[in-house]
Amino acid sequence: MNEKPTAPATPGEIFAAEVAGNLKGIREDRELQALSTQWVLKTLPHRYSYNYSWMGRPIIQYPQDMVAMQEILWRVQPDLIIETGIAHGGSLVFYSSICELIGHGEVLGIDIDIRAHNRTAIEAHPMARRIRMIQGSSIDPAVVATVAAQAAGKRTLVVLDSNHTHDHVLAELQAYAPLVSVDSYCVVFDTVVEDLPPGLYPNRPWDVGNNPKTAVKAYLAGNPDFSIDEDVDAKTLITVAPGGYLRRIR
Repeated sequence: MNEKPTAPATPGEIFAAEVAGNLKGIREDRELQALSTQWVLKTLPHRYSYNYSWMGRPIIQYPQDMVAMQEILWRVQPDLIIETGIAHGGSLVFYSSICELIGHGEVLGIDIDIRAHNRTAIEAHPMARRIRMIQGSSIDPAVVATVAAQAAGKRTLVVLDSNHTHDHVLAELQAYAPLVSVDSYCVVFDTVVEDLPPGLYPNRPWDVGNNPKTAVKAYLAGNPDFSIDEDVDAKTLITVAPGGYLRRIR
């Protein structure tokens, strides 16, 4: 019996294959990865990530991570994005603006201390109609229960970016990762702390050995529903979240 001839690859398939090859090369280039970590280290004294804003609100993120998040949001098309840690609200505005472009989705921000001037600016922003906020500890059982109720039945994506100690992030993972839909993401920011020299944050409770990456490692050890998306690591190179883009695989 004659086999049906294979259809030629489309231009989109050809380009996707090229990108896959690019990312494979980056994953294998240890020197390039080391240089990227050194670049991050050299920018810290200049507070590089503090120098960007999104639609008028300080975002305090690397541009590479925000482009990666945009790709993820377009692919996942979540009903609900949950973010712990609000600060100036730039990330809330960023995620809500992508939802606006998609024409779907809302953002729920959680922070133990939403400062009045930040709340006022966020609530006055053109993207405010897609943003809701909860003031309280992200690991307070009452807050977790409220968020879980709001996520019920929704395609959900989670971003963890509040207190960066091991215990706090692990508690957040245990609370919020189960809300993530299959093929969606739980993104854990500031895992880069583990890859930097110790003692860089003398006024913070986190450091090498006690940070989001150690929490991710502990969580993944007992939770095979998630895996690290290594393609995102390769794509960003310069990132505050190496090994922190967790995709729910089942």
